[in-house]
Amino acid sequence: MRRLRIFLIVIALMGPLACAVTSKAEAQPYPSKAVRLIIPFAPGGTTDIVGRFISDRLGRELGQPVIIENRAGGGGTVGADFVAKAAPDGYVLGMATVSTLATNPAMNPKMPYDATKDFVAVINLVNVPNVMTINPVQAPVKDMKEFIALLKRNPGRYSYGSGGAGSISHLDVELFKVLTGTFMVHIPYRGSGPATNDVIAGQVIGQIDNLPSSLPHIKGGRVKALAVMADQRVEGLPDVPTFAEVGLKEANNMAWYGLLAPAGTPRDVIEKIRAAAIRTLADPDTRKRLIESGAIIDGGSSEAFAQKIAREQALRRDIVKKQNLTLE
Repeated sequence: MRRLRIFLIVIALMGPLACAVTSKAEAQPYPSKAVRLIIPFAPGGTTDIVGRFISDRLGRELGQPVIIENRAGGGGTVGADFVAKAAPDGYVLGMATVSTLATNPAMNPKMPYDATKDFVAVINLVNVPNVMTINPVQAPVKDMKEFIALLKRNPGRYSYGSGGAGSISHLDVELFKVLTGTFMVHIPYRGSGPATNDVIAGQVIGQIDNLPSSLPHIKGGRVKALAVMADQRVEGLPDVPTFAEVGLKEANNMAWYGLLAPAGTPRDVIEKIRAAAIRTLADPDTRKRLIESGAIIDGGSSEAFAQKIAREQALRRDIVKKQNLTLE
């Protein structure tokens, strides 16, 4: 009995100490460990490029490593769903894209996440022009006019690649087909990187992809650029016209890439991440790398990014409805 009483006394004394240790652990300022940045596409695409450009500096600004984790599949759905269902503590962030937040939800009524409710918009990092590229052997043409003529002479003969069914690269080509009265077969991939590889290999005739991931292949002569989706010609491709210049103004839509957190993430954590991202975008080396890749720095408020996402969602729903597009 005496030993039992001593044991109970010890337990009673340890209780407050345990609570104090727990409270201290809970009170640790954010971040107290590594942060995971989920890229919802395979390595090599623009989402991956932008994420890797900012991750190292962002980690230094936060004071903890930012670890890139590629979770490809479903045109970005798999990775986005992982972020949506992660603990809302700031230790799992996601790269926000038009595909994951607007085009996929517009085409798929059975999404595993709610794009309007399951995320918090942290910051729009960059806006990126899209570019239509083709394999110069499969399509030996000099400009967009000749390419459209080639497709019209051969309806259904050629295939095009995309980053996945429902992705921005899918819907943008479908819009191109409608505007030009042409037909190509859609081949979805697990991200724009694999699609680009097959454009280069001649397995598909072309694609519409973001400029940063396409630019090295354009400059290397592995693919030919026909037009860019931008308000004006881009500095890295002064000889390539905009879609507006080739008579396809409706297709002049830029992509964007930002940071997301799971819904319910504390506001003070969101603000810490956003402030670190702002400092990252101001870093001369990071800024230089992003601009040289064809990106346009944004860095606006969380509220402005949320509004941008909402506008894009409305636009993509309208396109899907008008063209009666469905997942393949």
